[in-house]
Amino acid sequence: MLVIGGGLAGLACAMALSDAGLHVRVVERADEAGGRARSITDATTGERIDLGPHILLSEYRNMLRLLDLLGTRRHVAWQGARFITLVDAPGATTLHLYPLPAPLHFLPDLLRVPQLSLADVASNARLFWRVLRLDDAGRMQLDQVDAEQYLRALGVSERFIDWYWRTVAMAIMNVPLGECSAGALLGFFRYLVGRNGYQLGLPSIGLGDLFAPAARHWIEARGGAVRLGIEAARLELAGDRACGAILADGTRLHARWTVAALPPPSLHALLPESLRTHATFRDLAAFAPSPYVSTYLWFDRRLSRERFWANTWSPRTLYYDFYDLANIRAHRDAEGSLVACNLIFSTRAAHLDDAALIDAACSELAAYLPRTREAVLRHAVVHRIPMAIPAPHPGSESLRPEARTPIRNLFLAGDWLATGLPASMESAVRGGWMAAEAVLQEAGRPRAWVQPLPRMDPLAALGGRRAAAG
Repeated sequence: MLVIGGGLAGLACAMALSDAGLHVRVVERADEAGGRARSITDATTGERIDLGPHILLSEYRNMLRLLDLLGTRRHVAWQGARFITLVDAPGATTLHLYPLPAPLHFLPDLLRVPQLSLADVASNARLFWRVLRLDDAGRMQLDQVDAEQYLRALGVSERFIDWYWRTVAMAIMNVPLGECSAGALLGFFRYLVGRNGYQLGLPSIGLGDLFAPAARHWIEARGGAVRLGIEAARLELAGDRACGAILADGTRLHARWTVAALPPPSLHALLPESLRTHATFRDLAAFAPSPYVSTYLWFDRRLSRERFWANTWSPRTLYYDFYDLANIRAHRDAEGSLVACNLIFSTRAAHLDDAALIDAACSELAAYLPRTREAVLRHAVVHRIPMAIPAPHPGSESLRPEARTPIRNLFLAGDWLATGLPASMESAVRGGWMAAEAVLQEAGRPRAWVQPLPRMDPLAALGGRRAAAG
Protein backbone atom coordinates (compact mmCIF):
# COMPACT_ATOMS: atom_id res chain seq x y z
CA MET A 1 0.00 0.00 0.00
CA LEU A 2 1.58 3.28 -1.13
CA VAL A 3 0.48 6.78 -0.13
CA ILE A 4 2.18 9.56 -2.10
CA GLY A 5 2.14 12.75 -0.03
CA GLY A 6 2.68 13.18 3.70
CA GLY A 7 0.37 16.12 4.25
CA LEU A 8 -2.73 16.06 6.40
CA ALA A 9 -4.81 14.08 3.88
CA GLY A 10 -2.06 11.54 3.23
CA LEU A 11 -1.31 10.98 6.91
CA ALA A 12 -5.02 10.68 7.80
CA CYS A 13 -5.48 8.16 5.00
CA ALA A 14 -2.41 6.16 6.03
CA MET A 15 -3.54 6.09 9.67
CA ALA A 16 -6.87 4.53 8.71
CA LEU A 17 -5.27 2.01 6.36
CA SER A 18 -2.58 0.94 8.82
CA ASP A 19 -5.20 0.61 11.56
CA ALA A 20 -7.00 -1.91 9.34
CA GLY A 21 -3.85 -4.03 9.09
CA LEU A 22 -2.54 -2.91 5.70
CA HIS A 23 1.20 -2.39 5.34
CA VAL A 24 1.44 1.28 4.37
CA ARG A 25 4.36 3.25 2.99
CA VAL A 26 4.09 7.05 2.87
CA VAL A 27 6.55 9.06 0.77
CA GLU A 28 6.82 12.83 1.18
CA ARG A 29 9.25 15.02 -0.74
CA ALA A 30 9.63 17.64 2.04
CA ASP A 31 11.89 17.08 5.03
CA GLU A 32 8.95 17.63 7.41
CA ALA A 33 5.62 15.82 7.31
CA GLY A 34 2.44 17.88 7.33
CA GLY A 35 2.28 19.32 3.81
CA ARG A 36 0.92 22.87 3.65
CA ALA A 37 0.11 22.60 7.38
CA ARG A 38 3.65 21.63 8.38
CA SER A 39 5.81 23.29 11.01
CA ILE A 40 9.48 24.10 10.56
CA THR A 41 12.30 25.30 12.80
CA ASP A 42 13.37 28.89 12.21
CA ALA A 43 17.12 28.87 11.63
CA THR A 44 17.76 32.17 13.44
CA THR A 45 15.63 31.84 16.59
CA GLY A 46 15.28 28.06 16.84
CA GLU A 47 11.51 28.49 17.28
CA ARG A 48 8.97 26.25 15.62
CA ILE A 49 6.84 28.22 13.18
CA ASP A 50 4.32 27.09 10.61
CA LEU A 51 4.49 27.33 6.85
CA GLY A 52 1.35 29.40 7.40
CA PRO A 53 -0.91 29.79 10.46
CA HIS A 54 -4.39 28.24 10.45
CA ILE A 55 -7.47 28.18 12.64
CA LEU A 56 -9.73 25.30 13.64
CA LEU A 57 -13.47 25.27 14.28
CA SER A 58 -15.19 23.16 16.90
CA GLU A 59 -17.39 21.82 14.08
CA TYR A 60 -14.34 20.29 12.36
CA ARG A 61 -15.49 16.81 13.26
CA ASN A 62 -12.99 14.89 11.15
CA MET A 63 -10.00 17.00 12.20
CA LEU A 64 -10.95 16.81 15.87
CA ARG A 65 -11.48 13.07 15.70
CA LEU A 66 -7.98 12.80 14.24
CA LEU A 67 -6.57 14.84 17.12
CA ASP A 68 -8.51 12.72 19.62
CA LEU A 69 -7.00 9.55 18.14
CA LEU A 70 -3.54 11.10 18.35
CA GLY A 71 -4.07 12.47 21.87
CA THR A 72 -3.25 16.06 20.88
CA ARG A 73 -6.61 17.83 21.06
CA ARG A 74 -5.55 19.36 24.38
CA HIS A 75 -3.13 21.56 22.40
CA VAL A 76 -5.97 23.57 20.84
CA ALA A 77 -6.72 26.87 22.61
CA TRP A 78 -10.40 27.71 22.13
CA GLN A 79 -11.64 31.29 21.88
CA GLY A 80 -14.89 30.65 23.74
CA ALA A 81 -17.77 33.05 23.06
CA ARG A 82 -15.35 35.66 21.69
CA PHE A 83 -15.20 34.52 18.09
CA ILE A 84 -13.09 37.07 16.23
CA THR A 85 -12.05 40.73 16.31
CA LEU A 86 -12.45 42.50 12.96
CA VAL A 87 -10.19 45.53 12.60
CA ASP A 88 -11.22 48.53 10.56
CA ALA A 89 -8.37 50.73 11.78
CA PRO A 90 -8.27 52.61 13.99
CA GLY A 91 -11.42 50.94 15.32
CA ALA A 92 -12.33 47.29 15.79
CA THR A 93 -15.44 45.16 16.31
CA THR A 94 -15.40 41.91 18.24
CA LEU A 95 -17.95 39.35 17.11
CA HIS A 96 -19.23 37.16 19.93
CA LEU A 97 -21.32 34.03 19.70
CA TYR A 98 -24.43 34.91 21.67
CA PRO A 99 -26.76 32.23 23.08
CA LEU A 100 -29.31 32.93 20.37
CA PRO A 101 -30.76 30.44 17.90
CA ALA A 102 -28.90 30.15 14.61
CA PRO A 103 -28.58 32.20 12.46
CA LEU A 104 -28.98 35.09 14.92
CA HIS A 105 -25.89 34.47 17.08
CA PHE A 106 -23.78 37.31 15.57
CA LEU A 107 -26.67 39.76 15.19
CA PRO A 108 -26.19 41.87 18.38
CA ASP A 109 -22.60 42.75 17.43
CA LEU A 110 -23.39 43.36 13.76
CA LEU A 111 -26.00 45.89 14.83
CA ARG A 112 -23.26 47.79 16.71
CA VAL A 113 -20.81 48.06 13.80
CA PRO A 114 -20.45 51.84 13.19
CA GLN A 115 -19.85 51.37 9.46
CA LEU A 116 -23.20 49.58 9.02
CA SER A 117 -26.75 50.79 9.40
CA LEU A 118 -29.72 48.71 10.44
CA ALA A 119 -30.79 48.73 6.79
CA ASP A 120 -27.39 47.32 5.76
CA VAL A 121 -27.73 44.40 8.16
CA ALA A 122 -31.37 43.84 7.20
CA SER A 123 -30.43 43.74 3.52
CA ASN A 124 -29.19 40.18 4.11
CA ALA A 125 -32.66 38.85 4.96
CA ARG A 126 -33.37 37.30 1.54
CA LEU A 127 -29.88 35.86 1.45
CA PHE A 128 -30.29 34.22 4.87
CA TRP A 129 -33.48 32.49 3.80
CA ARG A 130 -31.85 31.29 0.58
CA VAL A 131 -28.91 29.91 2.55
CA LEU A 132 -31.13 28.10 5.04
CA ARG A 133 -32.88 26.18 2.29
CA LEU A 134 -29.77 25.56 0.22
CA ASP A 135 -29.12 21.88 -0.55
CA ASP A 136 -26.33 20.22 -2.53
CA ALA A 137 -28.22 20.51 -5.81
CA GLY A 138 -28.81 24.22 -5.20
CA ARG A 139 -25.18 24.72 -4.24
CA MET A 140 -24.04 23.18 -7.52
CA GLN A 141 -26.49 25.33 -9.49
CA LEU A 142 -24.83 28.40 -7.98
CA ASP A 143 -21.33 27.15 -8.73
CA GLN A 144 -21.07 28.98 -12.05
CA VAL A 145 -22.23 32.30 -10.54
CA ASP A 146 -19.76 34.71 -8.95
CA ALA A 147 -20.63 35.48 -5.35
CA GLU A 148 -20.51 39.27 -5.68
CA GLN A 149 -23.05 39.22 -8.49
CA TYR A 150 -25.31 36.89 -6.52
CA LEU A 151 -25.25 38.99 -3.34
CA ARG A 152 -26.19 42.10 -5.30
CA ALA A 153 -29.02 40.23 -7.03
CA LEU A 154 -30.46 39.35 -3.61
CA GLY A 155 -30.37 42.98 -2.50
CA VAL A 156 -27.41 42.95 -0.09
CA SER A 157 -26.22 46.55 0.38
CA GLU A 158 -22.90 47.73 -1.01
CA ARG A 159 -21.70 48.75 2.44
CA PHE A 160 -22.40 45.30 3.87
CA ILE A 161 -20.78 43.65 0.87
CA ASP A 162 -17.64 45.76 1.34
CA TRP A 163 -17.37 45.46 5.13
CA TYR A 164 -18.45 41.86 5.66
CA TRP A 165 -18.71 39.75 2.53
CA ARG A 166 -15.45 40.84 0.90
CA THR A 167 -13.73 40.07 4.19
CA VAL A 168 -15.38 36.65 4.50
CA ALA A 169 -14.55 35.72 0.91
CA MET A 170 -10.86 36.47 1.39
CA ALA A 171 -10.45 35.20 4.95
CA ILE A 172 -12.43 31.96 4.56
CA MET A 173 -12.59 31.18 0.85
CA ASN A 174 -9.17 32.72 0.05
CA VAL A 175 -10.24 34.56 -3.10
CA PRO A 176 -11.78 37.98 -3.86
CA LEU A 177 -15.56 38.02 -3.67
CA GLY A 178 -15.98 38.67 -7.41
CA GLU A 179 -13.80 35.64 -8.20
CA CYS A 180 -15.52 33.25 -5.78
CA SER A 181 -18.13 30.64 -6.64
CA ALA A 182 -21.45 31.61 -5.05
CA GLY A 183 -22.14 27.92 -4.49
CA ALA A 184 -18.86 27.41 -2.64
CA LEU A 185 -19.26 30.53 -0.47
CA LEU A 186 -22.90 29.98 0.46
CA GLY A 187 -22.35 26.27 1.04
CA PHE A 188 -19.78 27.07 3.70
CA PHE A 189 -21.87 29.91 5.10
CA ARG A 190 -24.76 27.46 5.51
CA TYR A 191 -22.36 25.18 7.37
CA LEU A 192 -21.79 28.00 9.89
CA VAL A 193 -25.03 29.94 9.96
CA GLY A 194 -27.15 26.88 10.64
CA ARG A 195 -25.18 25.93 13.74
CA ASN A 196 -24.91 27.41 17.21
CA GLY A 197 -22.35 26.97 19.96
CA TYR A 198 -19.28 26.53 17.76
CA GLN A 199 -15.92 28.02 18.69
CA LEU A 200 -12.73 29.06 16.98
CA GLY A 201 -9.53 27.29 18.03
CA LEU A 202 -5.82 28.10 17.72
CA PRO A 203 -3.00 25.54 18.01
CA SER A 204 -0.99 26.19 21.18
CA ILE A 205 1.97 24.33 19.63
CA GLY A 206 3.23 24.27 16.06
CA LEU A 207 0.40 23.45 13.66
CA GLY A 208 2.26 20.54 12.08
CA ASP A 209 3.42 19.39 15.52
CA LEU A 210 -0.26 19.07 16.43
CA PHE A 211 -0.62 16.02 14.19
CA ALA A 212 2.41 15.04 12.09
CA PRO A 213 4.76 13.42 14.68
CA ALA A 214 1.94 11.51 16.37
CA ALA A 215 0.48 10.40 13.02
CA ARG A 216 3.89 9.12 11.94
CA HIS A 217 4.23 7.20 15.20
CA TRP A 218 0.71 5.74 14.73
CA ILE A 219 1.57 4.48 11.24
CA GLU A 220 5.00 3.10 12.16
CA ALA A 221 3.68 1.40 15.32
CA ARG A 222 1.36 -0.59 13.03
CA GLY A 223 4.13 -1.75 10.74
CA GLY A 224 4.06 1.09 8.23
CA ALA A 225 6.72 3.59 7.20
CA VAL A 226 6.81 7.35 6.61
CA ARG A 227 9.78 8.36 4.46
CA LEU A 228 10.62 12.06 4.24
CA GLY A 229 12.74 13.79 1.61
CA ILE A 230 11.60 11.21 -0.95
CA GLU A 231 10.03 12.49 -4.17
CA ALA A 232 7.75 10.40 -6.35
CA ALA A 233 8.47 11.30 -9.98
CA ARG A 234 5.86 9.28 -11.85
CA LEU A 235 2.93 7.00 -11.23
CA GLU A 236 3.57 3.52 -12.59
CA LEU A 237 0.96 1.60 -14.55
CA ALA A 238 0.63 -2.04 -15.54
CA GLY A 239 -1.98 -2.12 -18.27
CA ASP A 240 -5.15 -0.50 -16.93
CA ARG A 241 -4.15 -0.42 -13.28
CA ALA A 242 -1.80 1.51 -11.03
CA CYS A 243 0.99 -0.56 -9.51
CA GLY A 244 3.10 1.95 -7.58
CA ALA A 245 5.46 4.81 -8.38
CA ILE A 246 8.92 5.58 -9.69
CA LEU A 247 10.94 7.84 -7.39
CA ALA A 248 13.11 10.74 -8.52
CA ASP A 249 16.23 8.59 -8.03
CA GLY A 250 14.80 5.86 -10.29
CA THR A 251 13.75 3.49 -7.50
CA ARG A 252 10.51 1.62 -8.16
CA LEU A 253 8.01 1.23 -5.34
CA HIS A 254 5.49 -1.50 -6.11
CA ALA A 255 2.10 -1.44 -4.44
CA ARG A 256 -1.21 -3.21 -4.87
CA TRP A 257 -3.05 0.05 -4.14
CA THR A 258 -1.79 3.60 -4.55
CA VAL A 259 -3.26 6.77 -3.03
CA ALA A 260 -2.12 10.08 -4.52
CA ALA A 261 -2.56 12.58 -1.67
CA LEU A 262 -1.32 15.57 -3.66
CA PRO A 263 -2.64 18.97 -4.76
CA PRO A 264 -3.74 19.18 -8.43
CA PRO A 265 -0.47 20.54 -9.94
CA SER A 266 1.64 17.89 -8.19
CA LEU A 267 -0.78 15.14 -9.23
CA HIS A 268 -0.69 16.34 -12.83
CA ALA A 269 3.12 16.20 -12.83
CA LEU A 270 3.02 12.65 -11.43
CA LEU A 271 0.75 11.24 -14.15
CA PRO A 272 2.11 9.40 -17.18
CA GLU A 273 1.32 11.16 -20.47
CA SER A 274 -1.28 8.50 -21.24
CA LEU A 275 -3.39 9.64 -18.27
CA ARG A 276 -3.12 13.42 -18.58
CA THR A 277 -5.89 13.56 -21.19
CA HIS A 278 -8.06 11.00 -19.40
CA ALA A 279 -11.53 12.35 -18.53
CA THR A 280 -10.76 12.07 -14.80
CA PHE A 281 -7.53 14.08 -14.96
CA ARG A 282 -7.77 16.49 -17.88
CA ASP A 283 -9.33 19.20 -15.71
CA LEU A 284 -6.46 19.26 -13.20
CA ALA A 285 -5.00 22.34 -14.89
CA ALA A 286 -8.32 24.14 -14.31
CA PHE A 287 -7.70 24.17 -10.54
CA ALA A 288 -6.16 27.63 -10.27
CA PRO A 289 -4.02 28.41 -7.22
CA SER A 290 -4.80 30.77 -4.38
CA PRO A 291 -1.27 31.76 -3.32
CA TYR A 292 -0.40 32.97 0.17
CA VAL A 293 2.34 34.97 1.80
CA SER A 294 2.80 34.25 5.50
CA THR A 295 5.02 36.71 7.38
CA TYR A 296 6.48 36.18 10.87
CA LEU A 297 7.62 39.15 12.97
CA TRP A 298 9.69 38.88 16.18
CA PHE A 299 9.54 41.95 18.46
CA ASP A 300 11.51 42.90 21.56
CA ARG A 301 8.37 43.39 23.69
CA ARG A 302 4.81 42.23 24.06
CA LEU A 303 2.50 44.32 21.85
CA SER A 304 -0.82 43.40 23.46
CA ARG A 305 -2.72 40.50 25.02
CA GLU A 306 -4.69 39.88 21.83
CA ARG A 307 -4.37 36.40 20.38
CA PHE A 308 -6.07 36.64 17.00
CA TRP A 309 -7.68 39.32 14.85
CA ALA A 310 -8.30 40.10 11.20
CA ASN A 311 -8.38 43.19 9.03
CA THR A 312 -11.61 43.87 7.21
CA TRP A 313 -11.37 44.19 3.46
CA SER A 314 -9.78 47.35 2.16
CA PRO A 315 -8.00 48.16 -1.12
CA ARG A 316 -5.35 49.89 1.03
CA THR A 317 -4.25 46.87 3.10
CA LEU A 318 -2.60 43.58 2.21
CA TYR A 319 -2.86 41.29 5.22
CA TYR A 320 -5.96 39.71 6.72
CA ASP A 321 -5.48 37.43 9.72
CA PHE A 322 -2.96 38.15 12.50
CA TYR A 323 -1.85 35.82 15.32
CA ASP A 324 0.32 36.83 18.28
CA LEU A 325 1.88 33.48 19.11
CA ALA A 326 3.25 34.93 22.37
CA ASN A 327 -0.36 34.90 23.60
CA ILE A 328 -1.24 31.52 22.07
CA ARG A 329 1.76 29.23 22.53
CA ALA A 330 1.63 27.70 26.00
CA HIS A 331 5.35 27.16 26.64
CA ARG A 332 7.15 29.83 24.63
CA ASP A 333 10.34 31.07 26.32
CA ALA A 334 10.80 34.43 24.57
CA GLU A 335 9.20 37.52 26.13
CA GLY A 336 8.42 39.58 23.02
CA SER A 337 5.55 39.18 20.61
CA LEU A 338 5.85 36.80 17.67
CA VAL A 339 3.19 37.88 15.18
CA ALA A 340 2.22 35.71 12.23
CA CYS A 341 0.07 37.22 9.48
CA ASN A 342 -1.37 36.00 6.20
CA LEU A 343 -1.52 37.84 2.90
CA ILE A 344 -4.24 35.89 1.13
CA PHE A 345 -4.51 35.60 -2.67
CA SER A 346 -1.11 37.21 -2.89
CA THR A 347 -1.00 37.67 -6.67
CA ARG A 348 -1.81 41.35 -6.00
CA ALA A 349 1.51 41.64 -4.13
CA ALA A 350 3.64 39.48 -6.42
CA HIS A 351 5.82 42.49 -7.30
CA LEU A 352 6.81 43.13 -3.66
CA ASP A 353 10.08 41.81 -2.23
CA ASP A 354 10.44 40.48 1.31
CA ALA A 355 11.44 43.86 2.74
CA ALA A 356 8.32 45.55 1.34
CA LEU A 357 6.09 42.74 2.64
CA ILE A 358 7.62 43.04 6.11
CA ASP A 359 7.19 46.83 6.09
CA ALA A 360 3.54 46.47 5.08
CA ALA A 361 2.91 43.93 7.84
CA CYS A 362 4.46 46.21 10.47
CA SER A 363 2.50 49.22 9.21
CA GLU A 364 -0.83 47.37 9.31
CA LEU A 365 0.00 45.95 12.72
CA ALA A 366 0.77 49.44 14.06
CA ALA A 367 -2.55 50.77 12.75
CA TYR A 368 -4.32 48.49 15.24
CA LEU A 369 -1.63 48.21 17.93
CA PRO A 370 0.19 51.59 18.15
CA ARG A 371 2.75 50.13 20.56
CA THR A 372 4.27 48.45 17.50
CA ARG A 373 5.87 51.79 16.58
CA GLU A 374 7.88 51.76 19.82
CA ALA A 375 8.95 48.13 19.50
CA VAL A 376 12.14 46.86 17.88
CA LEU A 377 11.70 44.32 15.11
CA ARG A 378 14.40 41.77 15.86
CA HIS A 379 13.77 39.21 13.14
CA ALA A 380 11.34 38.52 10.30
CA VAL A 381 10.66 35.65 7.91
CA VAL A 382 8.51 35.57 4.78
CA HIS A 383 7.02 32.31 3.46
CA ARG A 384 5.58 32.26 -0.06
CA ILE A 385 3.11 29.43 -0.69
CA PRO A 386 2.32 29.12 -4.44
CA MET A 387 -0.90 27.13 -3.90
CA ALA A 388 -2.23 27.48 -0.37
CA ILE A 389 -5.46 25.98 -1.68
CA PRO A 390 -7.05 25.48 -5.09
CA ALA A 391 -9.03 28.70 -5.60
CA PRO A 392 -12.83 28.26 -5.40
CA HIS A 393 -13.49 30.19 -8.60
CA PRO A 394 -16.89 29.93 -10.32
CA GLY A 395 -17.17 26.45 -11.80
CA SER A 396 -14.59 24.90 -9.47
CA GLU A 397 -17.06 22.92 -7.35
CA SER A 398 -18.14 20.86 -10.35
CA LEU A 399 -14.49 19.94 -11.02
CA ARG A 400 -13.85 18.38 -7.61
CA PRO A 401 -13.43 14.59 -7.99
CA GLU A 402 -14.30 11.61 -5.83
CA ALA A 403 -11.60 9.55 -4.10
CA ARG A 404 -12.09 6.52 -6.35
CA THR A 405 -10.78 6.89 -9.91
CA PRO A 406 -11.56 4.84 -13.03
CA ILE A 407 -7.93 3.67 -12.98
CA ARG A 408 -7.89 0.39 -11.09
CA ASN A 409 -6.10 0.52 -7.72
CA LEU A 410 -5.56 4.30 -7.92
CA PHE A 411 -7.27 6.58 -5.40
CA LEU A 412 -7.10 10.31 -4.65
CA ALA A 413 -6.97 12.13 -1.31
CA GLY A 414 -6.88 15.82 -0.49
CA ASP A 415 -8.77 18.92 0.57
CA TRP A 416 -9.73 19.60 -3.06
CA LEU A 417 -11.85 16.47 -3.46
CA ALA A 418 -15.67 16.58 -3.40
CA THR A 419 -15.80 16.65 0.39
CA GLY A 420 -18.74 19.03 0.72
CA LEU A 421 -16.44 21.60 2.36
CA PRO A 422 -14.12 24.34 1.14
CA ALA A 423 -10.44 23.43 1.01
CA SER A 424 -9.29 23.42 4.65
CA MET A 425 -7.71 21.13 7.23
CA GLU A 426 -11.13 19.63 7.90
CA SER A 427 -11.61 18.96 4.20
CA ALA A 428 -8.12 17.41 4.00
CA VAL A 429 -8.81 14.90 6.77
CA ARG A 430 -12.25 14.13 5.35
CA GLY A 431 -10.71 13.65 1.90
CA GLY A 432 -8.02 11.38 3.33
CA TRP A 433 -10.56 9.22 5.08
CA MET A 434 -12.75 9.09 1.96
CA ALA A 435 -9.78 7.58 0.13
CA ALA A 436 -9.09 5.15 2.98
CA GLU A 437 -12.70 3.96 3.01
CA ALA A 438 -12.57 3.37 -0.76
CA VAL A 439 -9.35 1.33 -0.46
CA LEU A 440 -10.67 -0.69 2.48
CA GLN A 441 -13.85 -1.46 0.56
CA GLU A 442 -11.71 -2.70 -2.33
CA ALA A 443 -9.57 -4.75 0.06
CA GLY A 444 -12.60 -6.44 1.62
CA ARG A 445 -12.05 -4.73 4.97
CA PRO A 446 -14.78 -2.07 5.00
CA ARG A 447 -14.72 0.38 7.86
CA ALA A 448 -16.28 3.80 8.42
CA TRP A 449 -13.91 6.70 9.10
CA VAL A 450 -15.54 9.76 7.53
CA GLN A 451 -17.48 11.83 10.04
CA PRO A 452 -20.82 13.30 8.89
CA LEU A 453 -21.15 16.99 8.24
CA PRO A 454 -22.86 18.89 11.08
CA ARG A 455 -26.62 19.06 10.91
CA MET A 456 -28.42 22.37 11.00
CA ASP A 457 -29.87 23.47 14.35
CA PRO A 458 -33.62 22.73 14.61
CA LEU A 459 -34.83 26.34 14.47
CA ALA A 460 -32.64 27.17 11.49
CA ALA A 461 -33.74 23.97 9.75
CA LEU A 462 -37.38 24.85 10.39
CA GLY A 463 -36.81 28.30 8.90
CA GLY A 464 -35.22 26.71 5.85
CA ARG A 465 -38.15 24.33 5.35
CA ARG A 466 -40.66 27.18 5.66
CA ALA A 467 -38.68 29.30 3.22
CA ALA A 468 -38.58 26.40 0.75
CA ALA A 469 -42.32 25.82 1.17
CA GLY A 470 -43.04 29.50 0.64
